[in-house]
Amino acid sequence: MSDDASRTGPSVGRGVQSRIYRAGVLGHGPVVPVEPAALEAAARRRMSRSAWAYVAGGAGQQRTARANLEAFDRHRLVPRVLVDVGARDTSVELFGRRLPAPLLFAPVGVLETVHREADVAAARAARALGLPFVVSSQGSVPMERTAAELGGSPHWFQLYWSKDDDVVDSFVDRAVATGAEAVVVTLDTHVLGWRTRDLDLGYLPFARGLGIAQYTSDPAFRRLVERRASGPRPTQPSPRPTPAAVRALVSISRHHPGRLRDNLRSPLPRAAVETFLDVFSRSTLTWDDLARLRSRTSLPIVLKGVQDARDADLALDHGVDGIVVSNHGGRQVDGAVASLDALPGVVERVDGRVPVLFDSGVRSGSDVVKALALGARAVLLGRPWVYGLALAGADGARAVMEHVWAELDLTMALCGVRTLDEIGPDLLA
Repeated sequence: MSDDASRTGPSVGRGVQSRIYRAGVLGHGPVVPVEPAALEAAARRRMSRSAWAYVAGGAGQQRTARANLEAFDRHRLVPRVLVDVGARDTSVELFGRRLPAPLLFAPVGVLETVHREADVAAARAARALGLPFVVSSQGSVPMERTAAELGGSPHWFQLYWSKDDDVVDSFVDRAVATGAEAVVVTLDTHVLGWRTRDLDLGYLPFARGLGIAQYTSDPAFRRLVERRASGPRPTQPSPRPTPAAVRALVSISRHHPGRLRDNLRSPLPRAAVETFLDVFSRSTLTWDDLARLRSRTSLPIVLKGVQDARDADLALDHGVDGIVVSNHGGRQVDGAVASLDALPGVVERVDGRVPVLFDSGVRSGSDVVKALALGARAVLLGRPWVYGLALAGADGARAVMEHVWAELDLTMALCGVRTLDEIGPDLLA
C-alpha cells in the first residue's frame, strides 16, 4: 500500500493527486484513466464482447442502470468555506472493525472473463489498500484461495441462497473457516433478470463452466454432481455437435478442477454445470429462512438488495445486522427505482439501529459523499474496479479504488467537512 493512500488525513487525496501529476512530468500517465467515462470506454475496448455485455449490461432497456446514474445528478453538494479541514479522517467502523475508508469491493462474479487472475488479482488490490473485499458466490476461484491472497485484510462473503440447503450450509461453514467477517445475502437474484445484452449473444457464462468455482470446490455440491453423473444416461440420440458446442465443452472442461485431458473424458464437468443450473438459486426463500442462517453462524448477517422501507422493517424484525440498499446495478428489474432514491426511506425507517450500506451507480468520490449524505454508512463499488481489473489487473483495480478514495477525501475538504460523521443531508442542496 502506498503511504499516500494508507493514512487518513490530508495526504490521502492530495497524495494520490500529486503522485499522478509528478508522474506526468516524466511523461507517464495514470495506470488507468481517472475520468469515469474514459475508464469505461477503455475497458470496453479491452474486454471481449461477451464479457462487456455481462459486466456492463443491465436488465431490459437499461432504464434502471441509467436511473442509478441520473439519481446522483439530481443531488447537488453545497460546499462550506472557512472551515479548518487541514486534518481529515475518512475512516469508518463496521461490525467492530475500523476501516480506512467507507469503501468496499462489491462482490462480482465471473471475473475470469475480465482478467486471467480473476478474484486473486482483485483480492491483491483490496489487500494493498486495506479495504474490505466481498467474496462472491460466483467467484472464479475457490474462496479459500481468495482469502489466502487477502491475508489478514478484511473480507466478507456474499451468499446466493441455493436450492440445496446442504450447499448453503457448506458455503457458510467454509466462509467462516476462511475468516470472513460478515455474510452478505443477496436477495434480488433468485432468478436472473431479463438481461438483453447477454440474451442477444446467447451468453450465460455459468453454462460454459465459468463463475462456478465456489461450487466445484465444495464437498456438498460435489456430492450432488457425483450423484447426477452416476445416474442413468439419456436414451434419446444426441444431436450432431456444432463447433459452438465443442467450444462450450472445452470451456466447461477447462474450468473444472483437474487436468483438461481428463476432464474431456469425464462426465463430471458437464454434470457440474447442469447441477449448478438446477440449484441456483432459490425463489421460495422467505424471511423465516433467515433463522437457519443464523443457526449456522454468529457472523453479522447483511441483506443486500433492500429497496423498500417495509422490507427494512421486516429485516430488523428478523434480527439482521446490516442492510445494503441496492438494485444490483440495474441488472435485475428494468424500470426499477434508482438505488439512491430508495436510500433515504430505508435509512429513515432503520433509524440507526443497524448500518445501512449502499451500492448501484457509484462512479466517483463525490458520488460516495452524496450517498453518505443521504444516510449510507459505507458504499460498495463494482463495475468501476472491474474495469480497472480488465485494463491493468490488480494494479488497475487498486488504482480505481484509490482514485475514488482520493476524490472522496478532496471533496470532503472542499465541502468543509473533516470526518464522515459531519457528512449529512445539510450538505445537499
